[in-house]
Order: sequence, then structure tokens, then C-alpha cells
Amino acid sequence: MRRLFPVTDETAAPAPGGASGEGTGREWSRAELAAAYAYPEPGPEGPVPYLRANMVSTLDGAAQHDGRSQPISSAADMRIFGTLRALADVVVVGAETVRREGYRPARARADFAAAREAAGQGPAPAIAVVTAGLDLDFSLPLFTSPPVPTLVLTGAAAPPDRVAAAEKAGARVVTAGEGVGVDPARAVRALAGLGHTRLLTEGGPRLLGQLVAAEVLDELCLTLSPMLTAGDAQRIAGGPAVAVPQRFALLSMLEEDGFLFTRYGRPPAH
Repeated sequence: MRRLFPVTDETAAPAPGGASGEGTGREWSRAELAAAYAYPEPGPEGPVPYLRANMVSTLDGAAQHDGRSQPISSAADMRIFGTLRALADVVVVGAETVRREGYRPARARADFAAAREAAGQGPAPAIAVVTAGLDLDFSLPLFTSPPVPTLVLTGAAAPPDRVAAAEKAGARVVTAGEGVGVDPARAVRALAGLGHTRLLTEGGPRLLGQLVAAEVLDELCLTLSPMLTAGDAQRIAGGPAVAVPQRFALLSMLEEDGFLFTRYGRPPAH
């Protein structure tokens, strides 16, 4: 892993043979990755919700291959994936992604246990599933045996029998919309009201598109995979286009084995 941006006196081209040092191809520790992806420190007003997304895309814009993101990922991408989860209070994910990717509960990581305890966090982040119809298999481990209860974000008009099924399985149902769907801004506020201010979403594309349209996304962690897939796979964000493209600023860029690991943030308001 080497840092490409921001450029510092430690930024360097990879040395022959992969000698140690930040500018070389050595594997970064979990602590180094955690420092590189740390959430912003709370201001004088205290913690406020900060929502980041973590997605992967091929060179030609595919967010998936054969319906899953794993084939376009890498070992380094999965290390960052695990680090981002370990830093978060809650992981927000769409119901379709839960069904397609076979989502399981986030696991407690021993190497992050002390840091999470010091930050006032539980042993692992909660998973929050965004769903209108609650068409989910509540017998899965995600609902029956998570280290912390799984949250189900839905609308006030969600089917009562499915709400009851979710609660019976041990999930906590959170109303975040007036109708059948979820209002993204209200979902962020609802999670913050539960003490979850370090928010992470892993999509899928439909959910990310909704978050973009609602202008509640603060940061995008995008892995650019050095692969070409062609085909008609989804992009990282779907749904209707926004009226005016939203400009984000590059915060950092790392590289390993041709994969680029970028962070883009919402520019500060003027």
C-alpha cells in the first residue's frame, strides 16, 4: 500500500523489491488504515451524523459482476472494507443488497476492541437494513444472532405483519418515513437519535442513489478496480439523475496492486 494523495514528504514511488516505508508496497497495519480513514472529530456542538459510503467500481463503471461486488474486489479492498466497518457505529444497507450478497452480521474484531470501547462503541457496528416492504428472510443470522441487534429502517405504512415478524426475530424496527418508503434525511436523523453518528453505507446502487439525491452523503470511499467487464452491470449509484451534479473534493488516495482507494468529501459550506 502506498499513499498517492495528499502528497507529503513520506509520499514516494514504490522502491525496487518492496522495501518497507509508507511509499512502498508493504501491507499497512489495521491501525494505519484506521488513521487514514478516521471519522472527523466532533466540533464544539458535539457529535453530528457523518455518512460515508464505501463502494467499488471497475474501470468501465461496473459496480458488480454476475450480480456481486466480490469478483471486482481485492484483498486490500477487503482490509479497507473491514476497517471502515470497525470504525462505524452502524452500517446502512439496502434490502436488495442483503438478499443478493447474503449479508451477515458485522463481526467484532479483537484488534479494534480497545479503540471501540474508548470511543463508546459496542463490540461491532449494527447493521441497518433499509426496506419498504420488509421482504426479508428473518431466519438468517443477520436477524437471529448478531452481536448487536439489527435495525430495520422502514416507513410508517410498512406491512404490520412483516414488522411483527422482524421484531419477533429480534430486530429493532425504526420508522423513518411517512409512507411505505424511507426518507433518507429522516433515516440519518433517526440513527443519530439512537446514538449512531458514525454512519457507513455499503449500498447497493439504488440506496446510494437515494442518498445522493437527498444530499445526505458526506463522503464517498471509492475503490477503483483495474478491471474491465463490459456488459450492463449497475453503476455504484442508480435511480433518477440529480438536477445539478454534486461536486466532491478529493481527500486522499492510496494504491496497491493497481487498485486505487479514494476518499471524496463534500466541500465545506461557504
